[in-house]
This record gives sequence, C-alpha cells and structure tokens, in this order.
Amino acid sequence: MDRCLNSSKHTDRIWLSLTSYLRRKSMAPEGRASRIRERKKLEEEVDNVWTVNGKSNLNVIGVGSGTGEVDLRIFSGLHQKYPEMTVDNVVIEPTPQQLNNYKDLVSQSPGLDYIKFNWNKMTAEEFEKQWKEKKMTEKADLILMFEMLYFVKDPGATVNFFHSLLKKNGQLLITLVSEKSSVVKIQNDFCDHPEVRRSTANIKPFLDSKGLSYRCYELPAQLDITKCFIEGDEEGEMMIDFLTQVLHFSKTASPKQRAGFMEFLRSPEVSVKSNGKVFMISKHEVVVLIKTDNK
Repeated sequence: MDRCLNSSKHTDRIWLSLTSYLRRKSMAPEGRASRIRERKKLEEEVDNVWTVNGKSNLNVIGVGSGTGEVDLRIFSGLHQKYPEMTVDNVVIEPTPQQLNNYKDLVSQSPGLDYIKFNWNKMTAEEFEKQWKEKKMTEKADLILMFEMLYFVKDPGATVNFFHSLLKKNGQLLITLVSEKSSVVKIQNDFCDHPEVRRSTANIKPFLDSKGLSYRCYELPAQLDITKCFIEGDEEGEMMIDFLTQVLHFSKTASPKQRAGFMEFLRSPEVSVKSNGKVFMISKHEVVVLIKTDNK
C-alpha cells in the first residue's frame, strides 16, 4: 500500500491536508500576528522588485497559488501604494476546487481591474514541460511559491527552473516550514519516505551548491492541533497526515507509532496548552532568491 501522502494518486487528500494545516495555523493565537508579519515581509520584498525595475507593470507567476488570498492581499497592498501599477499574473494551480475558489474570490473582489489573469490548471512540473515544449521565452519580474514545495517531486529542480524564468533583478519568493520547526522532527521520526520530507533544509543546500543569491527570514508560528487529539476527527486526521506526510497515518501506523506520535505532540518543547486548546510551536521561513544576471 502506498502510504506516501506526496503522490499523484492522492491529489484530493493533499489539498485537504494542506488546507487543514493552513487553516489551523491561522486560528492559533499567534496566527493573525504571524500572518501580518509574513505579509508585511512579502510586501517589502515585492516593493523592492517594483523599485528596482522602475516600471509600471509587473509580470508575475504564482506557482501553486491555491485560493489566491495571499497573492491578492500583496497585490492590493502594493496597488494602494502605487496606483499606477498593473500586473500580468500567470496562475498555476493543479487543484480544480482551489482554482475555482481563486476565480470566485477575484469575481467577488472589486477594484482588481489592474490585474490581468492567465489561469492554468496544472502542476508546476506540467507547466515546466509545457514551457519547454512550446519553447517559450517570456520572463517574469516576480515569482511566488507559497507553501507549495511540499508537493513537488524535486524541490531543487522546481526552484531552479522557475528561477531561470526571472528577469535580471527579479525575485522568487518561497514560504516553507523552517528546518528548525517541530514539523521537521515529526517527519524525520514518523515518515518512512525521506524523499518527501520538506523544509528549508531541502532548499538551502541546493541553492548554495548552485551559487544562487538568496536571503532568509524566519517567522514564528503556532498551529492549533487540538483536533489531532480527538480520535476519529476528520480534520485532525488530515492535519496529522500533513505533519507526518503519511497517508491516513492514524489508520495505517502501528499502535506503537501512533502512541509515540501523540506523546511527541504533547511534549512541552513541541506544544503549549491555552484555554483548553493545544498549540504546536512552529517556525516558517521566507526565502528570497534574486536573479543577478540575464541568463
């Protein structure tokens, strides 16, 4: 039986588990403050792209854009600051429901006429294949890869390809679980597929080996994991799947593994209790790659 969550066979479960993880991350006491810090940092980086390029239009590629909420908040914040700004936004999202939700959000949000959308229901790998087959040459000022490298086959190759699509002084923005996060410890101990473990530990050595210019910002985060302790709770089980990267971990792991996992979640170095809820202490990072040449 294929127990690896990161598999093309389990697209729906991947989406549901990631959605559950992000929702519970935002519901933690630190969640709103963490989102504000992250958005502010991302807006600062996009502002840098705007300032360096000194033009009125941004060519953007959103890879794994999900429902588009983060992307649109960044665009809206910048448009308030620079009303003359226009955006050509290529959206890459493989999950139909996510892509439809993004389109619905656009249709329900007034004042987005400065953004031109190019919708693509496909994976990052499919986009790369199409790009090469069509011998496309367009370049981007900005590429956004928020919380999506968990689900590609080769994170290094994916980053390398999209980095090659940047114009000189363009930026690739990545958000990902930090190598210092408790999530990494969970996957190291409970996921028997080393190739699917994802954190900045997978990315930084690759960037260094390629001599790519980048900088990182660590952001503290919390995750409401209360439902993980409710036996049979569907959302709790989806969160557990995401944390371990194991499909239906609660049902397929041995009793010893399950007990060890729950004990680890309860440990004081991993979680804290507040108002009857349990919150995992986590860390995320923003990784900013800067294109320094025209190659």
